[in-house]
Amino acid sequence: MGKRSRQRQKNNQSAGRDRRDNAGWGAGYADIVKENKLFEHYYKEQGLVPEGEFDEFMEAMREPLPATIRITGYKSHAKEILHCLKDKYFKDIQELDIDGQKIEAPQPLSWYPDEQAWHTNMSRKIIRKSPLLEKFHQFLVSETESGNISRQEAVSMIPPLLLKIEPHHKILDMCAAPGSKTAQLIEMLHADMEVPFPEGFVIANDVDNKRCYLLVHQAKRLNSPCIMVVNHDASCIPTLQINSDGKKDILFYDRILCDVPCSGDGTMRKNIDVWKKWTTSNSLHLHGLQLRIAVRGVEQLAVGGRMVYSTCSLNPIEDEAVIAALLEKSEGALELADSSADLPGLKWMPGVTSWKLMTKEGQWYSDWSEVPTSRHTQIRPTMFPPKDEQKLASMHLERCMRILPHHQNTGGFFVAVLVKKAPMPWNKRYPKLRKDVSSSAAAQTGGPPAAADVACLPEGSVEEEGERGGTEAKGDEDVEEQAPKGASAAQEAGAKQDGVCGPPSKKMRLFGYKEDPFVFLTEDDPVFTTIQSFYNLSPDFPKLNVLTRTHEGKKRHLYMVSKELRNVLLNNSERMKVINTGVKVWSRNSDGEEFGCAFRLAQEGIYTLQPYIRSRMITVSVEDIKVLLTQENPFLSKLEDDAHAQAKNMGMGSIVLKYIPNPNNPAEPQCPIQLCGWRGKTSIRAFVPRNERFHYLRMLGVEVFRDKQGLGLKPRDGAKDAEEEGAADNEVEVDFENGDENTSSEPKTDNSKHEMS
Repeated sequence: MGKRSRQRQKNNQSAGRDRRDNAGWGAGYADIVKENKLFEHYYKEQGLVPEGEFDEFMEAMREPLPATIRITGYKSHAKEILHCLKDKYFKDIQELDIDGQKIEAPQPLSWYPDEQAWHTNMSRKIIRKSPLLEKFHQFLVSETESGNISRQEAVSMIPPLLLKIEPHHKILDMCAAPGSKTAQLIEMLHADMEVPFPEGFVIANDVDNKRCYLLVHQAKRLNSPCIMVVNHDASCIPTLQINSDGKKDILFYDRILCDVPCSGDGTMRKNIDVWKKWTTSNSLHLHGLQLRIAVRGVEQLAVGGRMVYSTCSLNPIEDEAVIAALLEKSEGALELADSSADLPGLKWMPGVTSWKLMTKEGQWYSDWSEVPTSRHTQIRPTMFPPKDEQKLASMHLERCMRILPHHQNTGGFFVAVLVKKAPMPWNKRYPKLRKDVSSSAAAQTGGPPAAADVACLPEGSVEEEGERGGTEAKGDEDVEEQAPKGASAAQEAGAKQDGVCGPPSKKMRLFGYKEDPFVFLTEDDPVFTTIQSFYNLSPDFPKLNVLTRTHEGKKRHLYMVSKELRNVLLNNSERMKVINTGVKVWSRNSDGEEFGCAFRLAQEGIYTLQPYIRSRMITVSVEDIKVLLTQENPFLSKLEDDAHAQAKNMGMGSIVLKYIPNPNNPAEPQCPIQLCGWRGKTSIRAFVPRNERFHYLRMLGVEVFRDKQGLGLKPRDGAKDAEEEGAADNEVEVDFENGDENTSSEPKTDNSKHEMS
């Protein structure tokens, strides 16, 4: 594939995905006329909209999309946020009247479980006309930045729900950016907050290197050790290996989200420019890519696993045509699952079994035989319904789900749930690898022969023996990943060190991949000596799951991943472009050594790490947390008696501040709260980023509101705003003024503008 064609495919893959993930709030686009005669003519002819409803359908398409929010986070915290929303904000909105317009109170989405998703017709303009709505808006902004709320379009929430995630599932999100669905997947893995390391994990992939960092930012808000972000072309994403009982095995996923790039005509209510850009050519150009991505997905799916295929397009060429072609290729290995009872309350139309194809000039074709030879490069046989009526009936295309905008005031969407019953047929049909594969390629990867040397396969077949334990045939992008033959011995040696994932080859760096290596620590690493004794880590603390991002010099930050992700990282360092993984648990502190440990706890990883910490812990009350989060640098005496006594008996340095809910007092938060802090000589403080402070204070019933001039409650005089200080890193710490008499007790970190100064 040439450079231009690679770039075009990359642009295609990144163009259609975030159209439905971040719902619009009524902004702009007044100059665009919401008319497209070709669009109306095309969808009238296709008959996708029930008879007599087409005018209603078009009217809904022209209306602004309602804003929708989803409460994120893990279950006990989510319940507290919901209580806060309903009790403090929605009540104020119910009877509000602005300029004679009665404001509708937000309503829960009837089909989303546990009232965790809500929609409202309020635009930004309306929100800012009332102090009460402005307060609600500030709440949304702050909670979104701290990862507790996602502004996500309603229909975008459907695919993760249909995957039926359980905490032990290995999940692949093939086209993941910008990451709203990925966040849902992570939340489902962590349904039980008592389990710091679920057995399952999410590998989130995107073809666009820059969009991968947007994905990292979204995922980092959830502080999970079970997420890895990778950068590959989804249509030829590498087959990964894992170590299973001492033997190399192929990684198959229990669940795959295949939310493919699409023409996005279901997003016209939000992306107004689709009105003038829409043409039938869009779907014709994307169909082949969508099918290749779907094929690659089912190849990597475990037998018995589920894959959800979704688009924000209503077009059968991108929807049923892809599913029908996939089912036909599978020869019975796949079947469409009946999901009609999975989301009670959701209104949807069943998939269609007949459709036509139209060129942008208005020429219709009902069958491949009608297509002139001159158009065979743009129009493919897989774009038409199967001709065999019996085969078509056996596919059960009516089990596909199409969501129409006028039925529940949403965007347009298509979703299909596939279950894998057996290995894909081409894996049985072409089982042999060529015997004359060069040994140098095998030596470079440290495993099976390079796929570039495997004989070419027929259309739609990406791997030869992946499902039988062999290797995969890579596309151009994956071939480029291989270390160049002239790579230095030192470079190869670096990649082969125990516990080191990387460094990336020069060629990988040329193609936008410039990540530092992921270096796992050994159990006897000297760094653990003081950490172990200072925090009194329990014997079952998984030291092998700790990693850093540097080969040489002092380790500045320590991260943790789950055991299963460690397995993936160590066995695929040269076939996988990892952008980010792990949650930060410790940061180097330049003053810490004099108190017994050079590493202080990081708030991001406290819920992962705390179950293993047996000292340096102070149990605090609701009143203690209010003091710690609203006062600059309170003296120990400001704490209640119990916490004060615990703090007095503890030496200076990093600490955990732990709130344990009291079920006998329902007025207090009923979820555990854990904060990182520092015990100074005479004072104590919490190290919690600005928006998290606001979040916890709201949960404790403290009114947090700044007026439009920026006045009002400020948690710290010296607080650096996350927006100004680089929110994408999610590492912004509050910069305190010194309130302790002994400045040497103040923690400092090495060379990082994002850490405490």
